[in-house]
Amino acid sequence: MNAKPKRAIVFAYHNVGVRCLKVLLAGGVDVALVVTHQDSATENIWFESVLSLCETEGIPYVTPDDAKSPELLARLRALQPDLMFSFYYRHMLPQAILDVAPAFNMHGSLLPAYRGRAPVNWAVLHGATHSGASLHEMTAKPDAGAIVAQQMVPILPDDTAFEVFGKVTVAAELALYHVLPALLDGTAPRMPNDLAQGGYFGGRKPEDGRIDWHKPAQEVYNLHRAVAPPYPGAFTDSGPHRYTIERARLAAGPAPAGMAPGLAVVDNAIVGVCGDGRMLAIHGLLADGLRISPTELQARLTHQRAQTEPR
Repeated sequence: MNAKPKRAIVFAYHNVGVRCLKVLLAGGVDVALVVTHQDSATENIWFESVLSLCETEGIPYVTPDDAKSPELLARLRALQPDLMFSFYYRHMLPQAILDVAPAFNMHGSLLPAYRGRAPVNWAVLHGATHSGASLHEMTAKPDAGAIVAQQMVPILPDDTAFEVFGKVTVAAELALYHVLPALLDGTAPRMPNDLAQGGYFGGRKPEDGRIDWHKPAQEVYNLHRAVAPPYPGAFTDSGPHRYTIERARLAAGPAPAGMAPGLAVVDNAIVGVCGDGRMLAIHGLLADGLRISPTELQARLTHQRAQTEPR
């Protein structure tokens, strides 16, 4: 006689939510309910939709504003799940929900490193050479439970956070795919999550992308990589204008002698001069949201200098 499929409740959002939910379905899991988010009209939605997947697959779903509501808790308890999963769901789950069934969260780093919010962006910002995905037991303290599975991915020197997130999405799918049979039959391993290692990081805001050109070029470049589109982008204000970097690389050579830190045009190319005398070669620059050419930027910078020089 075939064993009855394990019943799961899934909290999910974003690409990782879509891919991991597909792994559960392929693994024969009875997904009784998905808890997800309505997309925000104020957000750049560049990722896949869990809600659309549920509609395609005929999976019941809800989009509560408050994950702590008594109504949601009552519905979860009534479903009597064997397991619960959280795949990039954006709200913390209260202990009362975690008590409903064994719960597992997929986190976008190799725990215990980069616990908390925006782990991929923080890893790129700090110049990490690798990242990955970790499936771990959920506890009241975020990203603190025992690790069940991990998958590592490299971060190449010029990778943006968007590119790394694509790798981490695949890593999450692989980690869950390989451990799912053991999770379903109760034999999945438990590895220690040493909270004395790594660190906890908070969420990032658009203002965190402001460039300090006095910093070394590698730090400025890492900031660009960490927040490059489709994230809000690294930016600098010059005169009345805000300039946001779309695409850039570390320049091979140093800046011409005597150049002050900041945006400049050298040999008809846009550069960012940094505090250590090195430069970013900027291949795409937005001025107040519109792409600007080296000639246009040079004219603006020349006009700005003329306005500020003593007469």
